[in-house]
Amino acid sequence: MTTEAKPLRIAINAQLLPGGGSGGIEQFVAGLVHGLGRLQDGNEEYVIVGHWLDPQALAPLVGSNQRIVSGPHGSRLQAAKHLARRALGPVYGLARRAAHAARPAPEARAVNRARQIPESGGLFEALDVDVVHFPYQTFTRCAVPTIYNPHDLQHLHYPEFFTHDEINRRETLYSQACRTAQAVVADARCVRDDIISHYGVEPARTYAIIPGPPSELYETVSDEILARVRRKFRLPETFALYPAQTWPHKNHIRLLEALKLLRDQSGLSPPLVCTGTRNEFWPTIRNRMRDLRLGDRVRFLGFVAPVELRALYRLAQFVVFPSLFEGAGLPILEAFAEGAPVACSAVTSLAEYGGDAVLPLDPTSVESIAEALRRMTLESNLRAALRARGAARARLFSWEKAARAYRALYRKMGGVTLTEEDARLLSEASASEA
Repeated sequence: MTTEAKPLRIAINAQLLPGGGSGGIEQFVAGLVHGLGRLQDGNEEYVIVGHWLDPQALAPLVGSNQRIVSGPHGSRLQAAKHLARRALGPVYGLARRAAHAARPAPEARAVNRARQIPESGGLFEALDVDVVHFPYQTFTRCAVPTIYNPHDLQHLHYPEFFTHDEINRRETLYSQACRTAQAVVADARCVRDDIISHYGVEPARTYAIIPGPPSELYETVSDEILARVRRKFRLPETFALYPAQTWPHKNHIRLLEALKLLRDQSGLSPPLVCTGTRNEFWPTIRNRMRDLRLGDRVRFLGFVAPVELRALYRLAQFVVFPSLFEGAGLPILEAFAEGAPVACSAVTSLAEYGGDAVLPLDPTSVESIAEALRRMTLESNLRAALRARGAARARLFSWEKAARAYRALYRKMGGVTLTEEDARLLSEASASEA
C-alpha cells in the first residue's frame, strides 16, 4: 500500500483591492492566480489571501487547486482612505501630495529612524503552508520560505517622480525584502540586474519571469461588442491607442507635444485615445492638452472595463507606448495578443518585451515620437509587418508558461524534487541573457 505524497502548499498574498487603482500590479496578481489555478498536472494547493474589504474579489479566477481566505482586518481609517480614494479619484492624490509637500524637508525630520518590515505574527504560518509568495511590493517576515516581487526600481532612475517619503519607504522595504526573501523575482532581466547590482542580492536567488498578457483573462470580444464599444466612446474610424494610467513617467506630455509637432509640420493629425485611471497628474496633462489645442483630437477615457479595453486594442489602427520607464510591458503583450501593431519606447523592459515586433522610439525626444506616429499612421506595410511579428511574438508569452515557471520556483523553495521542465524553466529564468 502506497501513501500519496503530501501536497505542496503555497500561500499567495493577494491583498489588493480591484478597481484599476493598482494598475499593472492588480493585473499581474489576477493573471498569476488564474494561471496557477489551471495547472492540473501537479500536486500543489494554493491559499489565496484576499483583502479583508473584499476577500472574494478573485473568486471568478480561482481553480480547483485554490481556496481563498481573508487577510487580517485593517483599521477603520484604512477603509475610509480606500473609500475616499475611490470617490475622489485624482483629487485624493493631489491632496495627499499637498500634505507631503507641507511637511518639513527630510533633513529637518528624523527620516533615518530605524524602519523595519513587519513580522508575520503567525498569520501565514497558521495557514500551514510550505512557501509564501508576495507577488507585489508588500512584504512580511515569515518562518517559512518566501518569494518576493518588487516589480521595478523606478525610484532609483526617476526620483523626481516620487516624494522623499516614498523613496525612503521604497528603499527601506525593497532592500530588506530583497535581502530577506529566499527568492526574488522580476518581470524582466533589466529589473533583475537592477536588484542584483543595487541591493547586492546573490544572482543565484534572483529570477526573471515574463508574465502573460492580462487580456488573456478578459471576456472574448465579439463583433457586437466591438460595435458597442465604438458607439459608447464615439470612436473615430482610425485612431492610435495609449493604454496607461496618467503617471508622469508614462510620458503623456511628450506624446501630446509630438502630436502638435506632427500637426504643425505636416498637417497630419491622427486621433489619439488614452485609457487608464486618471490620477493626480491628470490635471497637468489636461492643462497641457488645452495649451496645445489638441482637445478635438485626443480623448482620455479613464478606466475602462476589461472587455472594453480588449475591444479598443482590436479597433485601434496601432498602439503607441512612449513610457519613460517600465518594470514590465503588459500592454505590449496585450497588443500583440489582440493583433495591434505597436510603436514603443526602446528602453528598460519594453525593448526586452517588444523585440523586433515593435517600431522603436526614443521617449525623451518629441521628434522621435512624432516620427513614429507619422510612420504608423501612413505606412500600411509597416503596420502589417509589425502585426505579423507581434502575433508570432505573442505565442512566446502566456499565463500558463509564467505559472509553470512560478510553480517550479515554489517546488524548489519547498524542497520538492524538480522535473526536467522545472529545471529548464528555472534555468531560463536565471539566465543573464535571453
